[in-house]
Amino acid sequence: MNDIATLRIFMVFVCTCNTAIWPELFKGWRLEKFLNSEENRKSNEAVVVQKDKCHESCVIQKEIKEEEAMATLTVPTTVPSVSEDCEQLRKAFSGWGTNECLIIDILGHRNAEQRNLIRKTYAETYGEDLLKALDKELSNDFERLVLLWALDPAERDALLANEATKRWTSSNQVLMEIACTRSANQLLHARQAYHARYKKSLEEDVAHHTTGDFRKLLLPLVSSYRYEGEEVNMTLAKTEAKLLHEKISDKAYSDDDVIRVLATRSKAQINATLNHYKNEYGNDINKDLKADPKDEFLALLRSTVKCLVYPEKYFEKVLRLAINRRGTDEGALTRVVCTRAEVDLKIIADEYQRRNSVPLTRAIVKDTHGDYEKFLLVLAGHVEN
Repeated sequence: MNDIATLRIFMVFVCTCNTAIWPELFKGWRLEKFLNSEENRKSNEAVVVQKDKCHESCVIQKEIKEEEAMATLTVPTTVPSVSEDCEQLRKAFSGWGTNECLIIDILGHRNAEQRNLIRKTYAETYGEDLLKALDKELSNDFERLVLLWALDPAERDALLANEATKRWTSSNQVLMEIACTRSANQLLHARQAYHARYKKSLEEDVAHHTTGDFRKLLLPLVSSYRYEGEEVNMTLAKTEAKLLHEKISDKAYSDDDVIRVLATRSKAQINATLNHYKNEYGNDINKDLKADPKDEFLALLRSTVKCLVYPEKYFEKVLRLAINRRGTDEGALTRVVCTRAEVDLKIIADEYQRRNSVPLTRAIVKDTHGDYEKFLLVLAGHVEN
């Protein structure tokens, strides 16, 4: 019997023993030699790697379950085969006119993994990129919504971020939005997708297209990889709340320490810090950041805080401004519905109704029309009676 087989036989017993006594207990089985061997060292390293992978997988599964509970996307219990979905989409593009309703019925009820598989299978079956086929058949706001929805979430974020670097305005805070409302892994995947798509880094483009205080804040935000655990250091929270209050009182809004706290601390830690800030100094930090309502950098700072602590309130405001303005901001409406339908659009819609006394779906019906309206409603979870 070889050493590895011996180890497996006694695994249950071994796992309950102090490792210091293993060699003495199992000298007769030549285990001491194995424990001190290079083979055992590599085996232990493999176990550590496997544990890390297992932990990462558990974190991802937890994120998925939490998102499913807050998502508005509805996927049928029984989904047709991928080949059948592709065949139906091909039919939707055939003939004299495009069957937009069929496109909505299929893509509007498939999750990201299913949509990715549809794209892959469609290309393999028909020798054509599904996105190019959709681009040829659709137009205007409906086309934009369908194409964004068909993209993998990381690809979508990369596209939105690239567009944002080219047309930065005070009302277009997409870079900050992506950096602060995605998980650490989602932001990492978005950066990887950006590099694959544009052959340069997101950080490189942010540095090139922004200046001054905006660059000083945005670069560390898009570069971050935050810890996502719930552990909080209350001593640190008190110290950094005091630090933030001092810097804001001195109007040093772009101070390195202010940006360091917002760009590197976990969301749980930031929440604890801002709670202490309010309890100790009497105001929400965002109220103290309203010294100059016309200051665009202060507006970005306030949005950063809101995204990190109350993302549903941030997105509710984006939707409210997009819908209530004279002439709907379809770009913002499309972006929020498309990026949050699989994440937390349910609680964003609840916040919208609480704030505006109108259901989000009713507001969408009032301000949009046609296939664009239909697809928005499907993604928002609207069910016709």
